[in-house]
Parts: sequence; C-alpha cells; structure tokens
Amino acid sequence: MVLFVNGLPIVTLELKNAWTGQTARYHGQKQYRDRDASQTLMQFGRTLVHMTADTDEVWMATKLAGGATWFLPFNKGHNEGAGNPPNPAGHKTAYLWEEVFQPKSLAGIIQHFVLLEGKQTEPLAKKTLIFPRYQQLDVVRKLLDHAAGHGVGHSYLIQHSAGSGKSNSITWAAYQLIETYPGRLDLPGARALDAPLFDSVIVVTDRRLLDKQLRDNIRDFSEVKNIVAPAMRSADLKAALENGKKIIITTIQKFPFIIDGIADLSDKRFAVIIDEAHSGQSGLAHDKMNQAMGGGEDPDAVDPQDKIIAAMQARKMRGNASYLAFTATPKATTLEKFGTKQPDGRFKPFHLYSMKQAIEEGFILDVLANYTTYKGYYEIQKSIEHNPLFDTAKAQKKLRAYVERSQQTINTKAEIMVENFVDNVVNAKKLRGKAKGMIVTQDIEMAIRYYKAVQADLAKRGNPFKALIAFSGEKEVEGIKYTEADMNGFPEDKTRTEFDKDEYRLLVVANKYLTGFDQPKLCAMYVDKKLQSVLAVQALSRLNRSAPKLGKRTEDLFVLDFFNSTDDIKAAFDPFFTVTTLSEATDVNVLHELKETLDEVGVHEWSEVRSSARAFSTGRMRKSSAR
Repeated sequence: MVLFVNGLPIVTLELKNAWTGQTARYHGQKQYRDRDASQTLMQFGRTLVHMTADTDEVWMATKLAGGATWFLPFNKGHNEGAGNPPNPAGHKTAYLWEEVFQPKSLAGIIQHFVLLEGKQTEPLAKKTLIFPRYQQLDVVRKLLDHAAGHGVGHSYLIQHSAGSGKSNSITWAAYQLIETYPGRLDLPGARALDAPLFDSVIVVTDRRLLDKQLRDNIRDFSEVKNIVAPAMRSADLKAALENGKKIIITTIQKFPFIIDGIADLSDKRFAVIIDEAHSGQSGLAHDKMNQAMGGGEDPDAVDPQDKIIAAMQARKMRGNASYLAFTATPKATTLEKFGTKQPDGRFKPFHLYSMKQAIEEGFILDVLANYTTYKGYYEIQKSIEHNPLFDTAKAQKKLRAYVERSQQTINTKAEIMVENFVDNVVNAKKLRGKAKGMIVTQDIEMAIRYYKAVQADLAKRGNPFKALIAFSGEKEVEGIKYTEADMNGFPEDKTRTEFDKDEYRLLVVANKYLTGFDQPKLCAMYVDKKLQSVLAVQALSRLNRSAPKLGKRTEDLFVLDFFNSTDDIKAAFDPFFTVTTLSEATDVNVLHELKETLDEVGVHEWSEVRSSARAFSTGRMRKSSAR
C-alpha cells in the first residue's frame, strides 16, 4: 500500500495479520529487506518513510538497504515498556490510521518534523532522512496543544531516557513553540488570536552539538534567516532577549541571568527549554560553576538540577514564561518544581519515555544485566574453584586477599581490574576488538594512583594497549603536581577524541565523564567510588549506548563494583526503570542442580541435546526461533 499526497508518494506500507502468523516485526521487515531497492519507489528519498504494521506493532525505516535496512519501532509503549496498549475499540495499532495518517496530522509531520540531515554538498545517498518516532511526535504535539490551550506560565517535566532522541525532540519543540498561537483570548499571556504566544524560545544546554543541530535544522524549516542566536556571554544573552530573537541558545551557567532577564522584560513572553541530560559535569564548564558556588574538589556536590532549582527558588518567578525541562533522571526537587501535580499530591512527568522502554526497544542496553559487586564476583569465582567440573588452573589468590583480609591496596584492585578487562574484554575480542573500559575513582588523588598502578600492570603484560586519565585542574600527590594534559601527553580538550582511537582501551576518571559522555565502545566499568541516586544511574549508563555496527549486545556489558552494594544500585535505578531486576551473585551450581533434575525426570535424550547444540552453534536454531 502507498499513501499519496497530491500525487506524490509519501508512505509505503506492508500490512500483516498477526492472527494468521504474519507479523510486522519479522515478515513485514523481511519483505522490505528482500525488495529491490533500486526500484523507483524504493529508492532513497522517493518516499518519506517505509512502514510495516500488524494488529500489534508498527515499524518504520527511511532507507532501504537490503539486509542492512534498519527498522525502528513506531509504537506507543505499554506499561512503560515496548509495544502498544490494548485498544478496547479495535486493534492496538489503530492509532496509525486514526491519528498519524489523518490529513492534518500527516501534513504537520511533513511540514514540521521530517528532516534531511547532511551537508548541502553531500550526495543524497550519504544523507539521513529523519522521520519522528512515536514518542517524539507525541511529546511535541502534547506540549504545543497544552500551551495553546492553557497559555503561558506553566512548567513541564519531560522524562525521556537516553536513546529517546531528545535532541530532535527539543529541536522540533523549540521551532514549533515560536509558531504556537493561543486557543482563546482569555488565556494567560494571550495578546491576540493571530499573535504567537511566545516572543522567544530560550534553549538552555551545555551541548555544542545541540547548538549546531538547532541552527541547521531550523534553517531547513524556516525561510527567515538568523532566527537562532547563540548567547554564551551574559551581554549576548541580554541583547538577544531585548532584541526579541526568536530562538536563543545559552548555557546552564547563565540560567540565573535568564530568570532575571525575563523578570525585567515583563511585557514579553518566553518559553525556556532546559536540556539537563548532558550537563557540564563532563568538562570545564561544570568545574567553573562549582568554583563559583564555593564547591570543593568533588563536583558531584553541585548538580545542575540543584543549581536550576536554587536559581528558581531564590527569585520571584514571573508568569511571563513557561519552563520545559528535559531529563532522563529527575531528582525529587526537579519533579516537584517541573512535574504535574496529581490529585493525591504526588508529582508526575508531563511525558515519559522510560529506561525500560528504551531498553526493550533496543535503543540502549541494560547496564544492570551484568552488574556485580566485588563480593559477588568473588563468590562466583569461589564457587567455580570448589566445583570439580570446572577448570581451577587460574587460582584467584588475589581475590581472596581482597575479600578475606583488610589490607586493601589500589595496586591489588587495579591488577584485578586489568586482568578482568584483558581476559573478558580484550582477549574475547568484544565489539570486534574495539571495546573499551572505564575505571571510576573516588577523587583525583585516587585516580592518579590508579592510573600509575594500571600503567605498571600493563607494562608487565607488554603494554597490549594504552590507558588515559581524566580529571580537572591540578593536583599535588606526594610533592609532585599533576594535570590531565601532562599525564596523557596532549591537551585536556583532546582526551575525548583521543580515547576514541583503538590504541586507548581504558580511561581512569575522577568526577569527569560520568555524565554527558557518549562513547558507544564502552563495555566495562570498574567502580571504586560511592555512587548514589541520580549519579549512580548517570555513571553506569555510560555503558548503555548501542553500537549496532560493532554488534554490541547486553551480554557484552560488565560492571564490577568495589564500593557500592547491590541494594544501593537497585534503589538508585528503580525510580527510572520501573522493573529493575538486579540479582545477587550467580551460583553456578544451580545449573548442575537443574541438569540433575531434568535427568531424573527424563524429559530429554542426550542425542536431542547434541542435535540442538549443533543447530544453535551453526545459527540454524536462532534463525528458526526468530521466525
């Protein structure tokens, strides 16, 4: 099926009936992958999106490339996870034709959402066609509808997990908010039905990439030039506000000035979008903010959410601005300030795309699937040693030394970390030999000592790879002054790009790169630092970025924690995950007990086991189960 608008093909559709065994997830996608992509209708850019739908799910792709075609779910989500909710009035996927494909809706998507990303000089084949995922379309439209129906002066909390596509959601919201009109004249902030509600939209972010993305995308949408004004200095911010620039981009450090500026311009109306998710904790911006607020060495003491809330509480908030906060991990204070109050007094996000849904839809990986405390790791090793069916050639003497005696040294722990990383990541050729690890330390002095211990251990092994260190400022240890640049041998602002090179496999950090650091090759994390609440989620989530081209899977992730308990980490993830499942140490003897039970019952023959094993190892079983 093809949807046309004025004779132009917009959407192709493969419709399947799950009740007859035909599914969009498998059969619909397979038919698209098997099609000849050189056919005119199937060529890239001839239509906006290729969709396949059955009675339960919808999937989409914007570029057909045979077996490499990448399909994304276009589903509402159910129970804060993947899929679609039951529909008492019909099929679960009825929203596709009852909402999305309605003429006004489809025209709005074409006009305000579809993007062709890439340099103007690039050929079409190298560009990327962006069609909004359902939660992106839904959150932007709900924000616009609420503003048009309720006016200026409201706060919105958008809790969207990593993997939700927040950058595009913010871009679409910013651009369309400047074109939002009041539904009635009696609404707060309304001046005329044909006058936009907001004079300016202010985007507060520490991401340079988002700055560029906003300008590039809005340039594609708008015929009016220079409507986006970056304002990184206070003077630029003041001028942009007073001159009525339509979209102003500034940093979290300037947030107090924004509130003051809005108060001074009481005759104007503003929408303030706060992109907290990738805050300045990963670089100098946060260090300067910490120093300005009287903070010490540990920047965890000043969280950007706390700074924003403090600035709002210290000033009388005017009713001439609406605030939209985008974050994956809202604190209780953030939820109370920006959330929607419920009849029972609790506060909920205005819109939710949960970590659970992002994991189930495959946009991020479950970092807790292979999380273990050091005690748990030791117990696994110990149970293996005591089981005669396992090879005990590698005696774990240093593990016993760590757990059973109080003499704990950084050298011992570093040796354990490096050995685990080499044996289970490097030698296992994870991510096609490109996998990386991070060592999270309590403070800068510990990071320096860990880095030296790691370097010494690698030297004993013949330097199979290199390690880097990341911390801010200068630190004196035993009479010697250290900086990140001196220890790494290149400027501090090069650490991120240098670490991406294959020669560097381990990164030792102290209060840096725990948030806002997207490195898809990260697979292993070794923690020797107290992590709690939001910081625990943000830090461990450095591993959850997917890397399909490298075959990254949940099974490739590993976290070894020397400091925190399983209960602490579970408690930290629960508010953002809903169904966090975090078990204690694995007892390998359970497998043998299960085998003995199955042998006694006689539910299988060994010839069947061998046949199944051969089928699985050759991939035949996995292919058949996928069907």
